[in-house]
Amino acid sequence: MVSKRSGVTEPFSRDKVVAGVRRACQGRPVSEDSLAQLGQRVEEAIRAKGAAELPSNEVGLAILGPLRELDEVAYLRFASVYRGFESLADFEAEIEQLKAEKGES
Repeated sequence: MVSKRSGVTEPFSRDKVVAGVRRACQGRPVSEDSLAQLGQRVEEAIRAKGAAELPSNEVGLAILGPLRELDEVAYLRFASVYRGFESLADFEAEIEQLKAEKGES
């Protein structure tokens, strides 16, 4: 079960994860197969936690890693909504972090 910020609790849905990631991947070279694999990885990560109920932000965190590996632009789109980016500086900081992790400058 996933508890949302509004207090509502609902069953985990891989389809819902894939639909959200699909929106972030719109116009990007990401296949449906890749989306399905990402959904499976997220579901496995969630189930591995073994918790009967988790906050929705844990689902978002489980999405970010695999999405970053799949497509950095889609990752930035998803992260900007998930983390509530409010300014260009938020994007710049995230891009700098991505570059640092890849060893770019």
